[in-house]
Amino acid sequence: MSPAAPLAAVALVATCAASAGTLGVQTLPDPSAANQSAEGWTRQVTPFPVLTESGSPYEIPFMGGFNVPRPQLADIDGDGDLDVFVQEATNRLLFFERENTPSGPKHTWRPDAFSDIDVGEWYRFVDVDADGDRDLLAETPFSYMRLYRNVGTAGVAEFELIADTLRDTRGEPIFSDRQNIPNAADIDCDGRLDLFIGRLVGTVTRYEATGAIGSDASPFRHITDRFEDIEIVADPAAQGGAVPGRLPGSGSGPGNGAGSGPSAGAGGSIGSGTFPTLHGANTMALADVDSDGDVDMFWGDFFEAGLLFIENAGSCEAPNLRVEPRPFPLDDPIQTSGYNAPTFGDIDGDGDLDLLMGVLGGAYNANTTTADNLLLFTQGDDGQFTLQTSRFISQIDVGSESIPSLVDLDGDGDLDMLVTNKIDPSDLSNSHVFLFRNDGSATAPAFQKVGEFELQGAYHNAPAFGDLDADGDLDMMLGTWRDQVRFLRNTGSATDAQFTLVDSAFVEITRGSNATPALGDLDGDGDLDLMIGESSGTINYYDNVGSPQSPAFELVSDEYGGFDIGRRSFPKLVDIDGDSDLDLIVGTEADGIVFFRNVGDAFEPEFVEETSPFPATADLPLFVTPEFADVDGDGDLDLVTGAAGGGVYYFERR
Repeated sequence: MSPAAPLAAVALVATCAASAGTLGVQTLPDPSAANQSAEGWTRQVTPFPVLTESGSPYEIPFMGGFNVPRPQLADIDGDGDLDVFVQEATNRLLFFERENTPSGPKHTWRPDAFSDIDVGEWYRFVDVDADGDRDLLAETPFSYMRLYRNVGTAGVAEFELIADTLRDTRGEPIFSDRQNIPNAADIDCDGRLDLFIGRLVGTVTRYEATGAIGSDASPFRHITDRFEDIEIVADPAAQGGAVPGRLPGSGSGPGNGAGSGPSAGAGGSIGSGTFPTLHGANTMALADVDSDGDVDMFWGDFFEAGLLFIENAGSCEAPNLRVEPRPFPLDDPIQTSGYNAPTFGDIDGDGDLDLLMGVLGGAYNANTTTADNLLLFTQGDDGQFTLQTSRFISQIDVGSESIPSLVDLDGDGDLDMLVTNKIDPSDLSNSHVFLFRNDGSATAPAFQKVGEFELQGAYHNAPAFGDLDADGDLDMMLGTWRDQVRFLRNTGSATDAQFTLVDSAFVEITRGSNATPALGDLDGDGDLDLMIGESSGTINYYDNVGSPQSPAFELVSDEYGGFDIGRRSFPKLVDIDGDSDLDLIVGTEADGIVFFRNVGDAFEPEFVEETSPFPATADLPLFVTPEFADVDGDGDLDLVTGAAGGGVYYFERR
């Protein structure tokens, strides 16, 4: 890691376990630099300004995008404001420290805080032992629960693993299906934390903390598997939003309404034949949202397009949640793709609870929420909730499986950036390409999103640029989700690129899909040859048997070199070692970047796999789509890559 300037005011957990099983204390690192990796690659999330179309800056532009953000608000550093945790990937927490600045709240990603704690598929910071600081509950494979005790303080958290498989006072392991995210609160105001776990049948199991916590103690005792007789079910045939079902014995059936989500209810009798029922993965939140002194319950469900509010109609000492759930917010219910993960806290400091909600994507087309999926609702003085943003951590995010390209499209001497997506969340019939124009310079880039870059493409657009007709401007080979690569000629100029489709199947690979082209003169004959990656992981090599003015690609091998990187090969031809010939660098679905050094020359290449000099696989996203360019004009090649989350990673080479 790069040298860091410590922040004297705050210290948080380290990222690795000490020999005694404790996650030690670490001073927060300098936010300007993140992980130092092989060959001096340093990940930067705010290396230079990037503006939205409206001209406002992205808060953390190169964070990499979110597809399934699982948020939690917690003042983990004891400074009086709410920090933000987000889990986007299995077993990895992202921590954003809130800092109040003269220009407003700022969220700074702290890459080394909490990032190596094993959390499985979910996590909850809650005070299990009632000592005034937050302990940590998390999932352990497969669908059991682990407990970390905070042996630090409320301001300097330090976690010790107490139980990898947490057991109750009966000695039974506490089971929580890994797609059901539980929560905890003191529901009956007796000073002991209550743990609630949603079940796959829609019921709720309750445990209560015993106050005992240690390697030989069981901190929870089992209370019931049918807390308040809650039973969340959904009517898949209903077309009425989140409409309550019926309470046991009430005789009332599901209601009707307008909307597009399923019906749902507390206590609906599954299998009764009254109405068809479904229940999927669930999330839960517990908070006194109406400030009446008792804890209410919120439920997100795979088969629920909104968020269900189960109001506590009792009191703090005598809770009563035997009420019909209602869609939330009550005046204007949320409608998303489903499986919504809520967390509550006073984000705006006005004394009431606000709602931060991640959209994990449920039964209502998760492709529509691959970008707008971290929603902030603030509560007004009248108790009503207003949506403030659907991208609480503001960053470049075009949906999912992004591919960046860095080229000078306007001939002004600096690199512009194109970012494509797998499928556009706002237009499911297309993949779109977005242009981030460089309004800075070759040594001080400053990008602004200026809208869609018009291309005649398809899903999974994967562009490769080169002067294919020797007229001095950049043409394009465009891969798609199919087995075809399109040829688009630049009919504009070097200062005003305009791409016109010449052939929608200029090259067709022999098998597979997700064609990803790369251009380079591999045989030194003055024209651009073609390599193509594809879904099964092999490399296709086509020799340009035409001329610099008129390309014609002839298949040499559809298993070039016998290379097979696993899945989703994404090749790049770059002279990475500065020896005047092209090396082969291949991005993968899950195994980072594979490096093949050219030990031949510029006329007769010979590629040999070597240990990758690039960032480690653990530091890279899924679906690596590498692009190399001297973005900052310091004379070396930086690395930019797309990600499964739809954003962009930037690694500066030093």
